[in-house]
Amino acid sequence: MVSITHEEPVTVSLQDLVNGTVPSSTLTAAFGPQSLGIIVVKDLPPKFARLRASVLSSASYLANLPADELARLECPQSKYLVGWSCGKETLRSGHFDTLKGSYYFNCAFYQDPSLQNAPADDYPDFPQYTAPNIWPDESKLPGFRKNVEELTSLIIDTAALVARACDRFAKENIEGYQEGYLERVVRSSLTTKGRLLHYFPREQDSTPSPDTTKEAEDGENDDWCATHLDHGCLTGLTSAMFIDEAANPPAASLPTSDGTTELQPLPELPSSPDPSAGLYIRSRTGAIVKVNIPKDCLAFQTGEALELITQGRFRAVPHFVRGVSDTANAGTARIARNTLAIFTQPNLKEEVKPGVTFADFAREVVARTY
Repeated sequence: MVSITHEEPVTVSLQDLVNGTVPSSTLTAAFGPQSLGIIVVKDLPPKFARLRASVLSSASYLANLPADELARLECPQSKYLVGWSCGKETLRSGHFDTLKGSYYFNCAFYQDPSLQNAPADDYPDFPQYTAPNIWPDESKLPGFRKNVEELTSLIIDTAALVARACDRFAKENIEGYQEGYLERVVRSSLTTKGRLLHYFPREQDSTPSPDTTKEAEDGENDDWCATHLDHGCLTGLTSAMFIDEAANPPAASLPTSDGTTELQPLPELPSSPDPSAGLYIRSRTGAIVKVNIPKDCLAFQTGEALELITQGRFRAVPHFVRGVSDTANAGTARIARNTLAIFTQPNLKEEVKPGVTFADFAREVVARTY
């Protein structure tokens, strides 16, 4: 039986990041050998709350579009790393993941509003990053694209400040570390990815698979998102939004004409109806730790590319998501969980270790996951 603990992640103020006053001891606590590999940033701009409510609500609206509309948003040639997907990703058990839907988008617009993908000139056979975004029709999800792009830009801006602090730490502790490397990667990347996630309400008659049952006995029931490492540099995460879709059905609120200028945020539950549901990290010491991200904050965790770049001094964070239990959906409740992850990643040509570009590394990751 694996024990599960609750631990508050290291938290810093956005202004301290701007001022460059986060001490090395804080970064060691957040990213060092005994850490969780995650840092929380508080005191975000006032618009963050509005954008979070809008974008995370839109995950429920998106997942409840008619099947033909969702099919139009799929991009099989990109291995579903652009647009909508459900049931395409393989879990640790070998089963296809049908418990969540994903909407992936390229974040090249952060560099240039006219860009919707990384240039295909040198990588014509890598549509996972070079296929253009497929946005929902504005009449179906009014305001969706505008708010997603605005929230994403805010998250990348914040990630760049976290990267600057990491650069100072790495320069002091890693021989030969290139000054300002991580901040440059975050600010200049055309391959950063966004993933808007909708974890579907559990059906009350669903029964766990034998694999899932064993994982529950072992204390690591990663039924909603298998234990994995992000393969980028820093992953920006919002807190999760929990919505009772029985009490507030998203499909019923979708616009029926072009008259609506923006979708209204859905009512958010004040907290998770299941205290055990949420994000779990396997710490540097092997312990499984549940991490809570406050609603008014962003969290940033380390990925595999950063581990390679820093020669293992910053290590990628193994993590998983545990679903809302059947008991939380008792009666007529249908609880969905929505969140947004922004994966800041090097450009495709960038070397993450001598002789290995991020494109080389990403191909291998995609091949084993999809």
